[in-house]
Amino acid sequence: MSSQDATRMAEARVSSPSPQTESDAIYIALAAGCLGAIYGLIIALASPALTLAGEGRFGLAAAWGSAAVAATSSAIGYWRARSRADQAWRRSLPAWKFTVNTLSVVIVHAALAFLAAYALYLLLALGFIGLPVVIFWAVVLMAVTLGLSAYIAYLSSSSMTTRRMSSLLMAFIGIGTLTAMITSPDPEWWSVHFSQLGTSDSLSSWMFNGTLIAGGLLVTTFAVYIAHDLSVLVDVGVLGYERAPQVVSALFVVMGAMLACVGIFPVDVQFTLHNLSASGMALVFLGLLFTGPRLLRGLPRTYFLASWAFLAATLASLVLFIVQYFSLTAFEIIVFALIFGWIAVFIRFLAAAQRSADASGDAL
Repeated sequence: MSSQDATRMAEARVSSPSPQTESDAIYIALAAGCLGAIYGLIIALASPALTLAGEGRFGLAAAWGSAAVAATSSAIGYWRARSRADQAWRRSLPAWKFTVNTLSVVIVHAALAFLAAYALYLLLALGFIGLPVVIFWAVVLMAVTLGLSAYIAYLSSSSMTTRRMSSLLMAFIGIGTLTAMITSPDPEWWSVHFSQLGTSDSLSSWMFNGTLIAGGLLVTTFAVYIAHDLSVLVDVGVLGYERAPQVVSALFVVMGAMLACVGIFPVDVQFTLHNLSASGMALVFLGLLFTGPRLLRGLPRTYFLASWAFLAATLASLVLFIVQYFSLTAFEIIVFALIFGWIAVFIRFLAAAQRSADASGDAL
């Protein structure tokens, strides 16, 4: 067997859930499905005039139930995953740091389950306008919704890696902001600025601000995984700057804190703190781009070319905004997308560098 074949097999073992994990996920899904059936029966008996969305709000009840079971199953899955060989390093983390990490993973999975279920029933309501939800369908739909939510959340949290956490972050931020846009009571929010989504006293506003807060918390957890991956690359000699893990992870923690503060301080409540938080996040992002050649010396040249492209796009967007070519909303959305786009590219190059280092070690 060649070293490349061995590397591929090792990657498959790490990324794929074990049979025990799959079995546990099925058991948890069955338990959540049974709870969902009871929950659906109670909801149907308490509210005879149920509809998928609107005044009946079966979808909202399903969303809250999905969030509850996703929070529970993700907490169990993330906690039990510490016994896996590829997650053993998490057992050496301080108790407070592991607690914060677990909390962020649980919150994001719960929020994603809520948003996914809520959006699904809004979509179904558009296709089945005015359809009443009778007792039988309330039981069945709630059982299936909660069972699937628990199953997906358990598998996701049990197989958490840096790359998967970045995908979770992108999905969470994207779904959360899109849902807030669609459900906003102000159809012309975009004519003001992006943060206008978080100014109304409505569910969409809570979704927008909550997405930013939970997303910021997840970025701080993300920093722990990045620190571990960078430490591995420093140990094997891929990266030349020994303090890269500490510096880069610290900057990600600051970025996460700034993102959370953007949601904690809505623009209509704390204008100054909101803008300082948003500006601070952008400055940290620029700092990571400018210091990359020193901090991450050893990564492929293509990564730095991509980073300079992100930097050029950010500066070009700033210039176009200053000359009023496009609005503040467009500028904020573009910078937001560039930041998270760069994170995705950064993580992929980290993963590629680790695979290359593993392959070199096997060859030796």
